[in-house]
Amino acid sequence: MRVVLQRAKRGEVRVEGNVVGRIDKGLMLLVGVTHEDTVEDAAYVADKIVNLRIFEDENEKMNHSLLDVGGEILSVSQFTLYGDCRKGRRPNFMDAAKPDHASEIYEAFNGKLREKGIKVETGEFGAMMEVDFINDGPVTLIVESK
Repeated sequence: MRVVLQRAKRGEVRVEGNVVGRIDKGLMLLVGVTHEDTVEDAAYVADKIVNLRIFEDENEKMNHSLLDVGGEILSVSQFTLYGDCRKGRRPNFMDAAKPDHASEIYEAFNGKLREKGIKVETGEFGAMMEVDFINDGPVTLIVESK
């Protein structure tokens, strides 16, 4: 499992022009799933993300987690995170999980985040989406289960 996380001041995702998810201060997550990912991978990554100390304290040091600041999450499925661009000019997506498996793990991941008391908004799995957010910092990290 691979997640690109970005600290966000706000964010929203639209499908066919309609807002399907919106957050205030928190994290924008692009979530990729590969074939061998399990619910255990989803739990590990969810726990890592909500506890990462990437929000600033009163001394402008990154010492607070999403849980500490009461932040929200906008989670968007993103199979292209497993695009392999090493050969040729067209990405190879062989490492991206098939939709049925990816959807199951993605939903489990969002469920694990919610179990931790986080407000989680999402896009629509498999849809063409427009994602709009303000990156705060900017702070951008990659979290992987393997």
